[in-house]
Amino acid sequence: MASVWRSQSRHLRRLQTFTRSVKTQARYDYVPQDDQSDRSPYATPAGIATPRQLAQFLDEYVIGQENAKKVLSVAVFNHYNRVRANLSALEREESLQYAEQLDEESGVSPAHVHPHPHRVPLASVPLHSHQNFPLFEKSNVLVIGPTGSGKTLLARTLARVLDVPFSVSDATSFTQAGYVGDDVDTCIQRLLQAANWDPFRASMGIVYIDEIDKVARKNSGLEGTRDVGGEGVQQALLRMMEGSVVTIQGKGGGEAPPLGGEGRSRSGQRGNLNVTGMLDECIQPIRELSTYRIPIPARPDSYSIDTSNVLFIVSGAFVGLDKIIGRRMYKGSIGFTANLKSSSDDESSRYPFFTPNRSIPNILDHVEPADLVKYGFIPEFVSRLPSLTTLAPLTPHDLRRVLTEVRGSLVSQYTALFGYSGVEIRFSSRALDEICHKAAERGGGARGLRGIMETLLLDSMYEVPGSTTRHVLITDEVVRGERPAIYWPAGQASAFWAAWADEEEKRPSQIV
Repeated sequence: MASVWRSQSRHLRRLQTFTRSVKTQARYDYVPQDDQSDRSPYATPAGIATPRQLAQFLDEYVIGQENAKKVLSVAVFNHYNRVRANLSALEREESLQYAEQLDEESGVSPAHVHPHPHRVPLASVPLHSHQNFPLFEKSNVLVIGPTGSGKTLLARTLARVLDVPFSVSDATSFTQAGYVGDDVDTCIQRLLQAANWDPFRASMGIVYIDEIDKVARKNSGLEGTRDVGGEGVQQALLRMMEGSVVTIQGKGGGEAPPLGGEGRSRSGQRGNLNVTGMLDECIQPIRELSTYRIPIPARPDSYSIDTSNVLFIVSGAFVGLDKIIGRRMYKGSIGFTANLKSSSDDESSRYPFFTPNRSIPNILDHVEPADLVKYGFIPEFVSRLPSLTTLAPLTPHDLRRVLTEVRGSLVSQYTALFGYSGVEIRFSSRALDEICHKAAERGGGARGLRGIMETLLLDSMYEVPGSTTRHVLITDEVVRGERPAIYWPAGQASAFWAAWADEEEKRPSQIV
């Protein structure tokens, strides 16, 4: 009986050796509608926020700038889909190559069978998941806006919600390779650190470069000089933004310090420890464990990061760009009905260094690539930033919302700061209006608010801690410097609240 089983098993093995799979083509080139699942190959996977959800999250921290929020939200959402689609296409290509390699090694090729004569043509049915998707190219983003309008805050806020590596770099310190300063590869190194030294995750991250206007071409007037901090940096960023393999030098690992610190010896004995007997035997294993050094595996000497799927977002204030746009738009002409430019209209007064926060049309909305080339960027660099958005200066109404409404507002910060000293501080509505008007006249956007608040509350932050004061009221007269802040000691909370209510009733807010 055993011999019969052995002969049958040998026969089965011979059959398995000569068995090959025959690939045929079904009547349908797609799955019929009745058998399809509800899931579409273009559907958004669970866990990926939509552009509208990303914009709503940005609304909690950034006031205004609706167009910039839309552009950044769409760019981030498309970056997710692009990475997912490109990785799927690469995996499908690798699997097909692997299957072909196995067929070549086995010496068996699939049979060529003619299609079904009554097959439904492919052109009459929609695409499905088995179709090959094209590789999507990335659209890098350029953000232009005056200082204090929220460019850096938008980047920091996006970094909180994203689950891909996100690095923030400053282009001010970038120089051409071989010169004193940081190479442009530093931004990819920071991205690799944000990915916990995982090259695969770093190759699908987002790089944010601030102060990109500082690398514009500088006209020094000297022939033969090399612009290592301007045009040289732009040339170095070209291939990286388009997509190239960047080599990052790794740092070797070592041994972790002892868990118990440096003060203990290997035996774990300390001078002030006087225990014996069973207690000493119990804690001896803990002492030995505390002196154990955990070996850290050494990192590779170098990492290769492919930047083809890395999204680049660059931003800058571009001081003086509005003058270039103005010269292009307001050209002089002749004739009786010509709009001549007044000679008394000084451009330096209309466009100061800090763009004022007034309700005027944002001239940066009319920026064109030719204006950026005149500003000092090479055409190749500008063409690699197809998505462009501008940020408008903040109005007094926007500044009022920055003070009170957003998460981590300045009023809430100073209220909590005084609260650590056991002091309650309140601002009247008219006082907040005066602060916003001062910031609007000073310029500098939201950054100007903190400077005004620091100057306004300097005396209170100096005198109140350690005193008997428990309540502080800031009115519009205090903001204008007509009188000092109003203080109340402990036990007079009712008088403090009555004074604040009286100010709110007599002098309501005028900023709507």
